[in-house]
Amino acid sequence: MDILNQSLTTTYGNTKLKATVKWVEQELFMGISESGHTLMLDANGGELAPSPLENVLISLGGCSSVDVVSILQKARQTLTACHVEITGTRVESVPKLFSDIHLHFVIRGTDINEKHVKRAVSLSADKYCSVALMLNNTVNITHDFTIIAD
Repeated sequence: MDILNQSLTTTYGNTKLKATVKWVEQELFMGISESGHTLMLDANGGELAPSPLENVLISLGGCSSVDVVSILQKARQTLTACHVEITGTRVESVPKLFSDIHLHFVIRGTDINEKHVKRAVSLSADKYCSVALMLNNTVNITHDFTIIAD
């Protein structure tokens, strides 16, 4: 690693991320992560791929789900499935930002303790999910959960 990169890494605490977005055609774009993964984005109302704002919802759900599953596993909960349904409400004026986002976690497993799920969802929202923490200042984010016993 050269001195410039070493300095940047130290300055940003190893958290500098990069991505590229390329125009494909019409309103279709391809996002490419630094790790080489791609995803398509469609600015035409999500006709061919998720829209950029749908991708924000997906990113929030993914980030939160990673936390919730990890916290529940560390609490020794017998988790067999987890998904989150995310609903975003946008303001009417341009730019049509999100005003509210609600996450509904559906947790499936054996003898899942409600106390652990509540704690996991709260910790994700308030402490660990970087996406939620970035949005919190401008978006009202709420959450709840359902437990389904196997």
